[in-house]
Amino acid sequence: MSQRNELPDPDKFPDADVVIFDGQCNFCKSQIRTLQRLNCCGNRLTFISLHDPRVAEKYPDLTHEMMMAQMYVVSQAGSRHGGSDAVRYLTRRLPTLWLAAPLLHLPGTARLWRWLYQQVAKRRYKIAGKSCDGDACSVHFD
Repeated sequence: MSQRNELPDPDKFPDADVVIFDGQCNFCKSQIRTLQRLNCCGNRLTFISLHDPRVAEKYPDLTHEMMMAQMYVVSQAGSRHGGSDAVRYLTRRLPTLWLAAPLLHLPGTARLWRWLYQQVAKRRYKIAGKSCDGDACSVHFD
């Protein structure tokens, strides 16, 4: 898959944060390409599909079910940020997202952002479909 070649790989940039996303989700891949464009100030982020076998090896605490429910960012220090909390974390990490930080960090809004994120995440395949190699989707998605 050509996208895999375009995105910084965690093995090549071990000092960067790792974004774990659903590589079979067309909506997710589109958002990750946008995020990579916003990652313009150095390689602060690397990207890996939750379906990559390395994810289970490196992050055994993140179950397949957890990662199917939301994207995760694993910081350089090893902390895990999931879903809207990951988005909020990225607004502090990437200078290109700093303008969004005040809105996403308004006191009392975290619950709203989590709910909105969950609504989109639940419908991501309906929004843009999914792409799989062979019958790979049938393993987890029937």
